[in-house]
Amino acid sequence: MQSGELSAAFAAADTELAVFERRISRGDPLPLAPAVEQAIALVRRLVTACIVDEGKKPAPEPAAVLLDVFEVLVKGEPSWTAIRDNRRELVYCRNCINMGREDVLPGVPEKMAVRTARHMYLYVKTRCIREGRLDD
Repeated sequence: MQSGELSAAFAAADTELAVFERRISRGDPLPLAPAVEQAIALVRRLVTACIVDEGKKPAPEPAAVLLDVFEVLVKGEPSWTAIRDNRRELVYCRNCINMGREDVLPGVPEKMAVRTARHMYLYVKTRCIREGRLDD
């Protein structure tokens, strides 16, 4: 059975990602720091929605960072680690920005952040569909 809250979380994330993707396809500039922060926030919301919908683990604190939220998701279910490195890429990018080290980031990191968020969106959504928690 599909959860309305989980479905709404995925619909909102898809809309947000689509805005970024349209900007990228038009060649519009994406400010790096805001794009990375939004990508991290989007993934955090999806992972939190997934945890809450499942109902087996305590919901993460509202102030919990993505790394902590992801650890709640993975606990007892190591197959979620398939997207662990994607989470790390986003956090690494933010850390480099915060340290003023954008020079060590890959080319077009703002596009990488959006594409990484979309990849994580698709992975989590596909898993929820397979588990019968979302319609496809």
